[in-house]
Amino acid sequence: MTLLVFVFAAVTATFHPAAPKVGDLITIDFAAPVALEASPDYELISRAGNRVVVRTFSPKPFVLSGTEGNIRFTNLIVPVHSVLKKNDDRTPAPLAPPVAVPYPRAPFVAIGLAALCALLAWTAVWWKGQRRIAPVVPAIPVDERYRRAVLELRENPGRPRRWSRLADETRIYLAATRPHLGSELTTSELLPRLAPSESVVTDILRLGDREKFSPPAMKAAADAIDFDAVAARALLLVAPREAEAA
Repeated sequence: MTLLVFVFAAVTATFHPAAPKVGDLITIDFAAPVALEASPDYELISRAGNRVVVRTFSPKPFVLSGTEGNIRFTNLIVPVHSVLKKNDDRTPAPLAPPVAVPYPRAPFVAIGLAALCALLAWTAVWWKGQRRIAPVVPAIPVDERYRRAVLELRENPGRPRRWSRLADETRIYLAATRPHLGSELTTSELLPRLAPSESVVTDILRLGDREKFSPPAMKAAADAIDFDAVAARALLLVAPREAEAA
């Protein structure tokens, strides 16, 4: 690197670059710590010990003043050269035509791939869902449902709480077939609404309540009653011929 050394009285300063131009960062090294006075002719970029960095945008020399150690100095001239060539008529150079930028394809390719992946994923989910659709099972009529429930309880004597289950199924059947016998009614509220010929419902509901709410001794009394006979009477509520055949 070419250095330019100035000796001004007892002050020694080294400049680089040796021939600074307008806008260049000019580093100046002194022999001792230095403090520069502010000036509108230049811009102080940094100062650290005996080194300062300055810059100017005026195409002419400027002067530095300040102190180096205990020595005060003034009019230390820093040469600055213009960036223009000699005899430059300062006519602006012709503008270069804009450079054609290739049309970006990558974003559209990425969007297309993402859309394709989404379509494939949706198709896979739809196809998998179609395979899992269970066949539509027609609803079982209320009468048939009750009949099956009664027969299932009668054919499985080992099932626990058979009286309670029979009472629950009977309540569901009555609520579905007779609006005035809703499932929200208690046994004491429902029994007065039954016809005298429907004594089997009275027996079923009372035995079911006994099994649910009575002490063990009374539950044992309910178990002693012939469940099959009561179940056969229950079938008469929906299909007498089925009960007779059974």
